[in-house]
Amino acid sequence: MGIITKLATLTTLTSLATAWLPKENKSINSTTGTNLFETSSKIRGVNLGTQFIFEPWIAQTAWSTLSCKNQASEFDCVSSLGQDAADTAFAKHWDSWTTEDDIAKMVSYGLNTIRIPVGYWMYEELVDKSEHFPRGGLEYLKRICGWASDAGLYIIMDLHGAPGAQTPGNAFTGQNAEKPGFYTGENYERALRWLEWMVKLVYSVDEMRNVGMVEVVNEPVQEDGMASSMREKYYPQAVERIRATEKKLNINKNDYLHIQTMDQSWGSGDPNEFLDDLTYMAYDDHRYLKWDTSVEASHDSYISTSCGDKRDSNSPNIVGEWSLAVPDDVEGSSDWDPSSNTEFYAKWFAAQVHSYEKQQGWVFWTWKAQLDDYRWSYQDAVKAGVIPKDLSKLQNPCS
Repeated sequence: MGIITKLATLTTLTSLATAWLPKENKSINSTTGTNLFETSSKIRGVNLGTQFIFEPWIAQTAWSTLSCKNQASEFDCVSSLGQDAADTAFAKHWDSWTTEDDIAKMVSYGLNTIRIPVGYWMYEELVDKSEHFPRGGLEYLKRICGWASDAGLYIIMDLHGAPGAQTPGNAFTGQNAEKPGFYTGENYERALRWLEWMVKLVYSVDEMRNVGMVEVVNEPVQEDGMASSMREKYYPQAVERIRATEKKLNINKNDYLHIQTMDQSWGSGDPNEFLDDLTYMAYDDHRYLKWDTSVEASHDSYISTSCGDKRDSNSPNIVGEWSLAVPDDVEGSSDWDPSSNTEFYAKWFAAQVHSYEKQQGWVFWTWKAQLDDYRWSYQDAVKAGVIPKDLSKLQNPCS
């Protein structure tokens, strides 16, 4: 049973869900020409960063509680603690980082989507003897998906940590890999098996009924031979294997999942270059002015840049990661201090929403952090009055 059919059984949530879920034939509809702040058809969401792939910089206190303080990634921590001790420690984290109350709060704030970054190691059969990751995460993933589905939230399942690591030196891959090892036939095959496994779960596990989109890999390397290999070999096989799995399960084509890749503006080339079937494709754009050295670090420049941003290198496009963070060399200065510049950050948030809702919408990075800095934490930005609890109250700063 596909997501739209399954959601229809949630009679108390139908009006919420059908207002923004993919419409006829699951194609994502544009609302060009309407008031962006009065439509509810756009994706408005948050990432569950550090829930299932721990990025130590986001939550040093929680990382230390896991006895991982001096470790660079989950792989390193599990290697240090030993498998059984790590499994116990990470289970406590999975149980507490995102709660049912968090999900309820998201809904109360007018959010309609969560993006869940997960690692390939959640499918434990894929992990070989040389790899060290925490085990037991699947039951917690099902639980969170169940809470989200009950609440009417749309779910994007994101393969954030790919086999072998798709980019070097990043804990978001689950390991602090010296070199990216993903771009081989063997690791492509492991990722493809993960996709098949995830698709089967979506259609067979009731708690996962609101997963409507699967992202095949997060933030791969940018344009080079490895990116070309990924576009030519992995992307077409990912589409083929997902659709073949749905066909084998006798899923009506109208109920197929959206398949998401990074968009062309990410820098890994045109994701559609070798694809023959673009049915229900979607694209992920990550927009962090913090790392865009072409943009002057000033309040006026940030507002004007965000107001004029055209994030349309592929369509339908979702800005799946963005924040209110600014460059390291200015983030602590008085001009950018979060506590004394709430008016600017509120205006910049609205400017980004204005531009990203010209496309299919946005997913903020992230819902929760332990940084004492709301620029990376949606819930903290709401507490600070930078993001309104009612998104319909947003004023367009670009008119």
